[in-house]
Amino acid sequence: MAWPLVNLTVTFFFLIFLLFQSCLSISLPLLLPPPHPRARPAMVLPLFPSPKNTSTTFPDSSHRLLRSDSNSSHPYARMRLYDNLLSRGYYSTRLWIGTPPQRFALIVDTGSTVTYVPCAMCEKCGTHQDPKFQPELSGTYQPVKCNLDCNCDKDRDQCIYERQYAEMSVTSGILAEDVISFGNLSELSPQRIVFGCETEETGELYRQHADGIIGLGRGDLSIVDQLVEKGVISDSFSLCYGGMDVGGGAMVLGGISAPSDMIFSYSDPVRSPYYNIDLKEMHVAGKKLDLDPSVFDRKFGTVLDSGTTFAYFPEAVFEAFKDTIMKELNSLKQISGAVPSYNDTCFSGISSDVSQLSKTFPTIELVFENQQKLLLTPENYLFRHSKVQGAYCLGIFQNGMDPTTLLGGIIVRNTLVTYDRKDSKIGFWKTNCSELWERLHVTSAPSPSPSPFPSPSPSPSPSPSSSSGKENSTFEMPPISAPEESPIYALIGEIEIGEISLDLALNVNHSYLKPRLVMLLEFMAKELGVNGSQVHLLNFTSEGNISFIKWSIVPSGSATYISNTTAINIISRLAEHRVMLPDDFGNYQLVQWEVKPPSKQTWWQRQYLVVLLGIMMFIIAGLIASGIWLWSRRRQAQIPYQPVDGAAREHELQPLQS
Repeated sequence: MAWPLVNLTVTFFFLIFLLFQSCLSISLPLLLPPPHPRARPAMVLPLFPSPKNTSTTFPDSSHRLLRSDSNSSHPYARMRLYDNLLSRGYYSTRLWIGTPPQRFALIVDTGSTVTYVPCAMCEKCGTHQDPKFQPELSGTYQPVKCNLDCNCDKDRDQCIYERQYAEMSVTSGILAEDVISFGNLSELSPQRIVFGCETEETGELYRQHADGIIGLGRGDLSIVDQLVEKGVISDSFSLCYGGMDVGGGAMVLGGISAPSDMIFSYSDPVRSPYYNIDLKEMHVAGKKLDLDPSVFDRKFGTVLDSGTTFAYFPEAVFEAFKDTIMKELNSLKQISGAVPSYNDTCFSGISSDVSQLSKTFPTIELVFENQQKLLLTPENYLFRHSKVQGAYCLGIFQNGMDPTTLLGGIIVRNTLVTYDRKDSKIGFWKTNCSELWERLHVTSAPSPSPSPFPSPSPSPSPSPSSSSGKENSTFEMPPISAPEESPIYALIGEIEIGEISLDLALNVNHSYLKPRLVMLLEFMAKELGVNGSQVHLLNFTSEGNISFIKWSIVPSGSATYISNTTAINIISRLAEHRVMLPDDFGNYQLVQWEVKPPSKQTWWQRQYLVVLLGIMMFIIAGLIASGIWLWSRRRQAQIPYQPVDGAAREHELQPLQS
């Protein structure tokens, strides 16, 4: 009887273990290190230190509205900016090429002229954010035929391009013409534009996450020059980069009305092939640096380049700047940078609150020839130390032996920069760029059109442009619906969210990804700031070399729902590709998402564990009581029963001890 009782008790304890295992989630440790930050090297001058970044709000100016240039009848294309200097080293925007449109993420670069995307025939292109452009799928694509205004391939058949950048990256391919769309929030309708259909890339271009570059510089192939020559926009464009820890921003192709307190610098289009400003002085904490004004005018002068991450000064300027600012910061503890080989100048023991940086770090003033001053706050010359909390590093470096003064994206964070090419001037206006997008005024933007995009009506085959692509093609196509560019992750009202369901597509082989799914979800959880126990894999399928993952995020711990703010942050980071995956996982696309309310549980669903545990304890107590009763009965059975009148056994008598 004892063994059956033991077996039954063990069985019930095993059932309890299985019940808890099925009802409770097992949390996986998040041990993956964060990705190493990458920064964008300068595109026009030498190869520069590693990536880095850095936001402040400006109370008064942040409530004004920007409008189309009242002196111009031209429309403009307003476009959202993505990414930031910390995670990528650059800002990017979205363009759609072809009919139907194919989407691309392009680095915003005022130091480049050609706009290019990798094409399907490119065997020496890296793995980027979006699929390669497929000319055969576009009904409006046409290569630019060889002519006197372009370089031709060896067969003298097509125009080709090749660009070598300062850090020795190279892009090359053929020139083609197709319809480019700017999004439904743009007043500008789709236009035929000449662009680079890339067939080879090397260096940093091969490794970058973005698909290609949108060239905003001066030149026949510049997208700005082409739109201006077509007469569809005025000769101006604007950029507004988000601040430290924020990113994003806005871009406008075409003229806008300048705010009354925007400051300007003369920009000589003949001085150099790059956008330059007429810088004469620098002040640090109100102290003028002892410099000859001509030091800012050597070689290419003072160049403003949105494709460069940091600022790079000539040796004399850098030494004067560093000496002055080090005296201002002599009370701070100096530490090594995240990557010792870059010899960064960093300081620790500082508040992590960006709004408090001005209490520790001085302001810098750039003084133009007209005596107008551009004020630089700490976020315009600092970036966060990637390994030490509360530490910051200088984002201004020496430009080697090059006497050019190069001002990269860090200098103009939270600054609206207007490149007024018509009047040869560049304007600066301090504002909150992350909010500028919502404040740009649209007078006649078309209403969003549903997807999928309609195919164009049958039309004659397009005829080639008569030049390298600046002129209009004789081919006219019917209007196409531009892609919807409004946020796809807006939530209507405050709702209680019990689950976020996410469908991701990754361009990585199914068999390679399958054993690494747990690692991928751990990484996603860490990047999105949630616990591993909140992430659940729902489905995993593949189609060719594309893998599809359906997974969900649920409330943490004892929480019953996910806040709207948290949900929007998670969805927007995935939708805008602000989650950086290790290269092993390829690129990803958020295919669709869904938020679900918390499930309404009955009393039994809420209390079933307690009830089941109570029943289990009752059964176990009953089993124990039954075991005790059976054990006592068995003890009684071992005592021999003797009748009262029964004959007793005789025992041998022992003699008494004397």
